[in-house]
Amino acid sequence: MAILLKSLQLINAEKIHPAQDYLIKDGEVILAHNSSGLDSGDNTEEIDCTGLLGSAGWIDLRCMMGEPGLEYKETIQSLGDVLASSGFTKAVVMPNTIPALQSKNEIQYVKAKASKLFTELIIQAAATRDNKGEDFTEILDINNEGVFVFGDGVSPLSNPDRLMKILQYLQKFDGILFDHSYDPLLALFGQMHEGDVSTRVGMKGIPNLSEEIAIQRNIEILKYTGGRMHLQTISSAKSVDLIRQAKKDGLDITADVSIYQLIFSDADLNSFDANLKVIPPFRSTADRKVLIEGLMDGTIDAIVSNHQPQDFDSKHMEFDLASFGMIGIQSFLPAMVLLAEELTWPLLIQKITQGPAHVLKLENSKINNLTIFDPSEKWFFDQKSNMSLSKNTPWFGKELMGKVKYSFNGSQFKRI
Repeated sequence: MAILLKSLQLINAEKIHPAQDYLIKDGEVILAHNSSGLDSGDNTEEIDCTGLLGSAGWIDLRCMMGEPGLEYKETIQSLGDVLASSGFTKAVVMPNTIPALQSKNEIQYVKAKASKLFTELIIQAAATRDNKGEDFTEILDINNEGVFVFGDGVSPLSNPDRLMKILQYLQKFDGILFDHSYDPLLALFGQMHEGDVSTRVGMKGIPNLSEEIAIQRNIEILKYTGGRMHLQTISSAKSVDLIRQAKKDGLDITADVSIYQLIFSDADLNSFDANLKVIPPFRSTADRKVLIEGLMDGTIDAIVSNHQPQDFDSKHMEFDLASFGMIGIQSFLPAMVLLAEELTWPLLIQKITQGPAHVLKLENSKINNLTIFDPSEKWFFDQKSNMSLSKNTPWFGKELMGKVKYSFNGSQFKRI
């Protein structure tokens, strides 16, 4: 059956196109041209998309699930449900499960359970055993299962020897290393960004230096080894400068930023809300300004949800004892709505479509997936509407604006 999307405004990296009719047929989105692409015998459903925006399907480069081992935080199915309802047609899942995604057994398990999901899950396999940064996993063996993204997820690869050798291994099959780069010793016991606010509220700070020194080291290693590296959730102004220069030097390096880094700053932690405790922490407004500039000039390739579900007990405690992380998939579109005036829809869409596709080398000239959304629809984020098994978010219990309405992925069309 074909689907005719009437009066849809499609967005790409260049602009928001005028409303036109588009046809979903044979697994592809094409211009309808007054429905001339339809045969008289077609069974066609028409959907009025007046007032709606659409783009190629969204890609999230960083989200976490709890299965296997931590199913009470998020299962593969619940993650798939929240991704699909939030407009994502592809997502990279981190390896921080129990056991870690570090052998053929775990990879095959996840692939089998994810095969029926609407959203395609791309596995980031652990580069070191149990994500501890020491013993290597069977990288070549795991690659035989179709995995090409490796890293330790929320754990930084702080051992330079291991980082260097992983980059060398990955070049055997054009794999890419994802790293959340920071020096854990410089961040030790830190609870928030080190600055005036941390001093005023009496919290041990995490300095920008902890990130910048790790990124500088990793860039130098990449110069030495070659290969592909993707730096995740960068947060400081100097980090942007270092990556910008590395790109000018011709290194195969890319980067992303968590969407909440563009919404909050360290000043928001005056409330001691543990749902705002994340790593890297919310930085200063000056850092945020440079992150915005990095998105605009192409230094930062993608925006990610950095979805990290935590159970109630992990967050409902004193701030300095609470776990890091927040869920961020279902609130992703409302966060983009808040940023749309400053960053524009074409740029935001580019950072969750073409940008991530470039990082993963998934560029495709045809549109075989689609996300359609209403940027002005209001909804209440509460227990009833929440699709995650966790609710560690500062948006919980609030009215948000921006709702995904339809999504198309390959042969599947979803009404949300």
